[in-house]
Amino acid sequence: MTGGFLDGDVFRGLAFRILVFLSLALLPFGLIAVVQTREIARQAEANADLSLLGLTEQASGAERTVIQEGFGVAEALSSIVRLFADDPEACVSFLRAYQEASERYSLIGNLPADGVMTCSSEGGIYDFSAYPDFDVALEKRERSVIISRTGPISLEPVLVILHPHFEDDVFTGFTTLSVPLTELHEMPDPPSNIKPHDVVTFNEAGEVLTSDRARLVTLSDLPQNRSLKTLIGEKTAVFEDVNTEGDARIYAVVPIVPGVVYAISIWRQEEVLAGVRGSDTLSIFLPILMWLASLVVAFWAINRLAIRHIRKLGRQMRIFAYNRSMPRSTLGPGVTREFVDIQKAFIGMADSIIRDEASLEDSLREKNILLKEVHHRVKNNLQLISSIMNMQIRRAPTQESQLVLRRLQERILSLATVHKNLYQSQGLERVDAGALVEEIVGQLLVVGLPAGSAVKVEQSYVPVQLDTDDAAPLTLLVSEAVTNAMKYIGSPNAQNPARLNISLTQPDPAEAVFTISNTFSDEPTAEGTGLGMQLINAFARQLNAQVDAKINGDMHHLTLTFPVPHRVKVVQDY
Repeated sequence: MTGGFLDGDVFRGLAFRILVFLSLALLPFGLIAVVQTREIARQAEANADLSLLGLTEQASGAERTVIQEGFGVAEALSSIVRLFADDPEACVSFLRAYQEASERYSLIGNLPADGVMTCSSEGGIYDFSAYPDFDVALEKRERSVIISRTGPISLEPVLVILHPHFEDDVFTGFTTLSVPLTELHEMPDPPSNIKPHDVVTFNEAGEVLTSDRARLVTLSDLPQNRSLKTLIGEKTAVFEDVNTEGDARIYAVVPIVPGVVYAISIWRQEEVLAGVRGSDTLSIFLPILMWLASLVVAFWAINRLAIRHIRKLGRQMRIFAYNRSMPRSTLGPGVTREFVDIQKAFIGMADSIIRDEASLEDSLREKNILLKEVHHRVKNNLQLISSIMNMQIRRAPTQESQLVLRRLQERILSLATVHKNLYQSQGLERVDAGALVEEIVGQLLVVGLPAGSAVKVEQSYVPVQLDTDDAAPLTLLVSEAVTNAMKYIGSPNAQNPARLNISLTQPDPAEAVFTISNTFSDEPTAEGTGLGMQLINAFARQLNAQVDAKINGDMHHLTLTFPVPHRVKVVQDY
């Protein structure tokens, strides 16, 4: 009898049969849990890679700032130095003044295609035509960064930034900047609780530029099976390898200037993989534990009491998801501990979510404030430069020099207007092109058409929401177009007064049209150089715009048709 009870009653019991049927019912969910848990483990590994990339970008912040600002400075100076092509002494004086003001560069120079530098912040004549690095740069004619262990002029290790410049698609030389390595080493590292073993920057030739440690130590810690040159062209990469001494390492590569300079961080494998291996172990045992727990909870939750409280918890969660309203009451007396714990966990999670969202909103608000402050300071600096140029204009020896400086001043004020509108606008992603153009034109008309002028001006502007990246070329183009129009404006005869018509329309949601028309007389009022139209065409290319200039009767018409993207350009932020 006892044996029969043990052999038959247990298997015929309701509890056993419920467990069997629940096991079969939960089997698909168990399989799904296995797949999802493995996916979570893979996601954890992907998050670890993103974390390494983010820490690499943070650790290489000083080098990124110096190199990116260096290319920006070189590009700006390449346009200005051309103005001193026929005056080497003025060129030297200008570059020397800029070098002393920047306090970052040991040498700034214009290196022609023949390799003989006559315009530099050091003055004198230097011949680089016999340097191998110059031959390589001359062959590529692209932006590049090289390392010079003994600078030919400063006689100290420097980072050399080369930016090519062209005239009418003809290569004319490089704008070169030399940054002492001591300048990079003295820049403070960003605060971080986790730092890589080493951070190395290298150029497109696979040449090591900078590192946090001694050069020989750094070279011994680079990947053994992959050269740095093979990493060029990748946006980001995280991979495992061994160094030249056979030690396991994890490497993370991020671009500083894509295709030109990259940064690679070196991490000890055991430090990085500890959390990932823990996730792998969890991915094996967590589905089993979830399956067993589901059997127990499902068996004891069959009765109506459990279902009712589950539904109440579900209502509280949905209410929180809809309007972030916290539960006003508990589940009531007599509720099992599991449901009480679930509700406490939900309340804690909800409270954490609310705090995190508030923190994110505060962070976003602070970011917008900081960006507006940056635009405000840039505007102030540009206005300061404009004031300095005013002093220089008054001291300029010739009218031609005054005219050149005044045109530069107008372009600087146009850029200052862009930054002014950015920090005064509600958002930083888009700018009202109509208001921007109206302000630029107003400034130019005040200077170009003084009170009492006989010119009849008609203006019409509609609001056009434009990307901030397109605001600068648009304002510079408008400045050039209005200046040219005022330069050549004239009355065709005594009966018809001079007229100037300016408008900005948006005939299509994806397209805007800027039009400027002016009367002209048969006798030119000024002799043109063609530079204004060249700049207009250059800025039009930046806007992907079409330029149409024609004469209709006594009116000269210039029409600019440019696209207006519906979406703000996406910037990846790791």
